Amino acid sequence: MRTTPDLLPVLSRGKHRTPRRGACFMEYASYLAGEPWSDHPACTDPALASLARMVNDCTSDAARGRLVTLIPAVIGLTGAGTITGIRLAARAASAALPIASEGRQRALAAGLLRCDELLAGFGESAASVSRTLIRRALEFTPGASSWAAEFLAAAGAVNPRSIPLMSDAIIRTAVVGIADACVQDPDDRLRQLLGEAIADCAVAAEAPARELQPTT
Repeated sequence: MRTTPDLLPVLSRGKHRTPRRGACFMEYASYLAGEPWSDHPACTDPALASLARMVNDCTSDAARGRLVTLIPAVIGLTGAGTITGIRLAARAASAALPIASEGRQRALAAGLLRCDELLAGFGESAASVSRTLIRRALEFTPGASSWAAEFLAAAGAVNPRSIPLMSDAIIRTAVVGIADACVQDPDDRLRQLLGEAIADCAVAAEAPARELQPTT
């Protein structure tokens, strides 16, 4: 039987052994969903959960509490397989690329080009929003985009088995890039990113399964 704490958990950075010691975003979600205490609960797609954990940890202590209202929305969003991670990676990298440091821009641009390449294999209805975000983001950084195109041409095709790891790496780089960017509102941008990612997953959950499968 799950032990109920005297008070609801308080959002804080990192992993926690029990609700009494605080909670990260996804631990809080596991608690609300009635699952065993975990930062990797079954109620949320792994890519969305990874993004949520990163946003939680990279948000300042002063602003982290504002993430609480988003927690119920991730419960039940279990994703649609590989395309979910690619979409979320594209969403995160598109938000980060224009403001990230020069060193991260090349990695993010390469990630976006790879996401675009992979999304081209899905139906138009499944990939159009993500591919539009990618195109607009790359237009902001022509130098990084050119470098990334040359790099990927030399690197060759991605191994399908590595796509989930690739998506997660892009998400992590993007969130850190936003948190470390020289902007006045990194916390607001991180919360907005997470909210948009949740909305993306909610829309995908309503789409017919055939629209989320590769067309080739």
